[in-house]
Amino acid sequence: MAKKPKKDMGMLEVEKPPVVSPWAWLRGRFFAGMVIAAPIVVTFTILQIFINYIDERVVPILPEQLRPETYLNYAVPGFGVIVLVLFLTILGAITTNLLGRSVVGITDRVLSRLPLIRTVYSSFKQLVEVFANNPTEQFRECVLIEFPRKDSWCLGFIAAPARGEVKTHLGDEFIGVFVPTTPNPTSGFIMFVKAEDTIKLHMTVEEGARMILSAGLVVPEHPDVKAAIEAANGKKTKKAPEAPSVPAPGAEPGPEPTQGPDLN
Repeated sequence: MAKKPKKDMGMLEVEKPPVVSPWAWLRGRFFAGMVIAAPIVVTFTILQIFINYIDERVVPILPEQLRPETYLNYAVPGFGVIVLVLFLTILGAITTNLLGRSVVGITDRVLSRLPLIRTVYSSFKQLVEVFANNPTEQFRECVLIEFPRKDSWCLGFIAAPARGEVKTHLGDEFIGVFVPTTPNPTSGFIMFVKAEDTIKLHMTVEEGARMILSAGLVVPEHPDVKAAIEAANGKKTKKAPEAPSVPAPGAEPGPEPTQGPDLN
């Protein structure tokens, strides 16, 4: 016998979700867990390498009476970091008085006159002084500049306006832009370009650094795009109430409602 067609009840048919095999389910859960665990593992691994690096160089300098393994028969992780922090704090307290400043001045003059050493010492000293005493001169803005050729743009950080001899030869309109390399942003190029030839970005320096470290895979959201998405979501959640239907002018009136029989 032929099957009777199903009666249309006016309900929408709901598509059944696709059947997922056990292997696909396990693979999806594995990658989801890896995405969550990878940043945590990498962070703690870097911290462990940093702590071990300091412990291996600070703890051997200490006398045996101050080493924790002398009394506990095992090394205490991070003990070298604690000792280094205490040493730097005490050194800073000593160098703030008159005698400490005199010792620092003598050491500075001696290191500045030694061949080979003075080049490295002077460079790092100037770099530390810039970041320690002039926080406003740090990277504050991300820009795009044409490099290494026309119509080829790269991400850079504004360092400072042109100064000294560079300013004398180029002019006031030139600025210094640091162009870091990927994935190691500590190396790069310092470019002097006109401010009008740069494209200023809304992203912060931290967001730009993450973009460089990830080789362009981690891209921060643009404010205009984010605002458009929020506005679209707001329109979906807040629907306008439906207006009552009004008959068009000139339309024929509909049939009057029928009344039931009079029971009286």
